[in-house]
Amino acid sequence: MATFTKFYSFTENLSEKVHNLGSDTLTVALTDAAHAPVVTNTVLANLTQVAYTYCSTRVVTITSSAQTTGTYKLVLADLTLTATGGAIGPFRYVVLYNDTATNDELIGFFDYGSDVTIASGETFLIDFDGTNGAITLA
Repeated sequence: MATFTKFYSFTENLSEKVHNLGSDTLTVALTDAAHAPVVTNTVLANLTQVAYTYCSTRVVTITSSAQTTGTYKLVLADLTLTATGGAIGPFRYVVLYNDTATNDELIGFFDYGSDVTIASGETFLIDFDGTNGAITLA
C-alpha cells in the first residue's frame, strides 16, 4: 500500500468548513513523477494531471465518516481504475481532492514509488485502508 501524505492546507480547510468529508464528492487525480505534487499545493489547478480519455470513473465512495471516543476516521471504498480503448499514464501519484469544494481543494496524495501505466483492458486498484481509514484524526 502506498503511503498517504496530506497537503498542509487540508488542516486549515477542515477548520474553516471547506470540507464536509461525510458528504462531499471526493475524487482522485493522477500525476506523473515529472509533475509530482508537493505538500504546499492547495487546489487541483496547482497540479498537472495525466489524460483521462480512457479512464473509468475517478469518484471515490465514502464508506463511513464518524468519530469514536474523539478519534475521527474516514473510510473509503477501494477504487478500481479501468483503462478502456487506450492506456492511462504513466502516473506515480494518486491525489485525493474535494470535487465539491469551490476550488477543488486538495486533501492528500499517495506515492506509488515508480511510474504506473494501465494498458487498455487492464485495471489498477487504489487500496484505501478499510481498517484504519484513509484519514484518521485524533
